[in-house]
Amino acid sequence: MLASLLIVFREVLEAGLVVGIVLAATQGISGRMRWIGGAIAAGVAGAALLAVFAGELSSALSGQGQEYFNAVVLLIAVLMLAWHHLWMADHGRELAAQLKQLGSDINAGRASLLAMAVVVAVAILREGAEVVLFLYGVVVSSREGPLALLGGGVGGLLLGAAVALVLYRGLVAIPTKRLFQVTEALLTVLAAGLAGQALAILASVGAVPTLGDQVWDSSWLLRDDSLLGRALHALVGYSDRPPGIQIIAYALTLASFVLAGRLAHRAQARRRANAVSRT
Repeated sequence: MLASLLIVFREVLEAGLVVGIVLAATQGISGRMRWIGGAIAAGVAGAALLAVFAGELSSALSGQGQEYFNAVVLLIAVLMLAWHHLWMADHGRELAAQLKQLGSDINAGRASLLAMAVVVAVAILREGAEVVLFLYGVVVSSREGPLALLGGGVGGLLLGAAVALVLYRGLVAIPTKRLFQVTEALLTVLAAGLAGQALAILASVGAVPTLGDQVWDSSWLLRDDSLLGRALHALVGYSDRPPGIQIIAYALTLASFVLAGRLAHRAQARRRANAVSRT
């Protein structure tokens, strides 16, 4: 029971942190709960389907199919976060202003919701598949009955969801004018972390050079498989022994998001100034 509780809690925590940030980032966009709820359902269904064909996936591409699949999933999430980042850079001030009006609705927000729904579905898909595979390993290696596994799984699910809810409540308690700045910063480091993880996975199977197998070793301070380490891994891409390619991918993604956001803000300011000059 304890093993299943810890496994489910750990994976739900990672996915829940992403969901909490996404919910806070889409605060005020009409219909967001339908999109996010649908994304969660799609992720769960995809994880169940992936678990059924886990053997075939793992044996594909010379036994490295799972690694390539994980890397592609992470890169898709990075692209969706980039889409949302650019949209928010262009519409964030408008959305923050309309949050003060009940029933506000920005139709352009549909595009951002689609991107964020994909990010949520990917997070649920990835962590849900790991839950199924890890629990299968527990069943094979232990003598715990189904009721004990079910109890531990439900307990882990509730605990993980509770921690994610605390994060979400903490974010939405931030004043409106600062909320989008905070969530955009979190989504930016999340994207950088995902990009770094994707390149680290590809480097582990020889698809890209490592550019240094281990740049540093901070496992003495915080292991990335500990509870706090996994939370930081999910939020900011923390790794206790990263290869060089992971650090480079992280830095390039972070710099690209910051630069793209500034350029979008400048373009928005020019359009606003032109509109004022015409009136």
